[in-house]
Amino acid sequence: MPTNGPTVRDVARHAGVSVASVSRALNGIKTVRPDVRKLVEDAARELGYVPHAGARNLSLQRSGAVGVALPDLHGEYFSELVRGLHQAALDHGTQLLLSNVPQDPERAVEALNHLRGRVDALVILAPHLDPDCLLRNLSPNLPTVLLNGAPHKRNVHELRLDNYAGAQAMVQHLHDRGCYDLVHIAGPAGNIEAQERQRGFLESCAELGINGRILAGDFSEEAGAAAASEIIASRLTTDGIFAANDMMAIGAMTVLKSHGIALPDDMALAGFDDIPLARLVTPALTTIRVDIAGMGKRAMAVLFQDDPKDRVNTPILEWKIPELIARETTTRVNPRTDPSAAAHNNP
Repeated sequence: MPTNGPTVRDVARHAGVSVASVSRALNGIKTVRPDVRKLVEDAARELGYVPHAGARNLSLQRSGAVGVALPDLHGEYFSELVRGLHQAALDHGTQLLLSNVPQDPERAVEALNHLRGRVDALVILAPHLDPDCLLRNLSPNLPTVLLNGAPHKRNVHELRLDNYAGAQAMVQHLHDRGCYDLVHIAGPAGNIEAQERQRGFLESCAELGINGRILAGDFSEEAGAAAASEIIASRLTTDGIFAANDMMAIGAMTVLKSHGIALPDDMALAGFDDIPLARLVTPALTTIRVDIAGMGKRAMAVLFQDDPKDRVNTPILEWKIPELIARETTTRVNPRTDPSAAAHNNP
């Protein structure tokens, strides 16, 4: 018949200290003397004692989990973000509790409320929602990091990608590669990231004096395919497509190739995000690198860098400038363009 493993009382007896001292030492309380901590740790190791996570968290009045609220749990973008968050969480000895943030604001607030009391901190990616509405009911004492949200008045730390600058860089790159008639496959309406990418596209086209048209999209592969079909059917004079994310660009690529349109000889194509698939498709996709996993790691680092009591009252907005990654879908150079001035191709 199996027996239970050693208990905290066994460790205390073996180390010659009180149960309270064992608890404080194993929970990392800084007031424990070094000699006492060593006695407890040696005793626990000799007995093979493993602290019960639930009991430890209860004694420390914490859950041992970080909540992660995302608009979707499907797709390479979100899997990359979760990968970065998870790697950092393991380094800090905590777990992730994932939650979906619905499109409807009331249901989104309800989803966040379900996390109350169940997590020690929160990472939110909800560019489709008003942050002030979303965060209104959260406790000001809950450490929170907002990713790529719209401007707001809430007291939280935020990491924000410069989507506008990324779109500007891509339009300039396509123009340098000989494109003068561009189409932008936009992201979903109401999404602040999609709005900034579209704004950067239109204003850059205007500054360069080239044609820039918008086709509706929603960040899905199917939307990219539909936009490419529309371009082909309408016989537009388009010579370059800039999709607001990589999945739409890949959807467009599939349709263009099926119609015998050569990339990049007949049409230049670019995306945004640099998901892992972007470098694996043929031809490899030019895109804007966001470093999705790196953003997840940075969000976790922010949550654990200081004592939460010191952090919640000092909100900081961190801007991240994305990087243009030129690959095979934009290698065409117009004869009027000096090839030596073209952007260097990246692997």
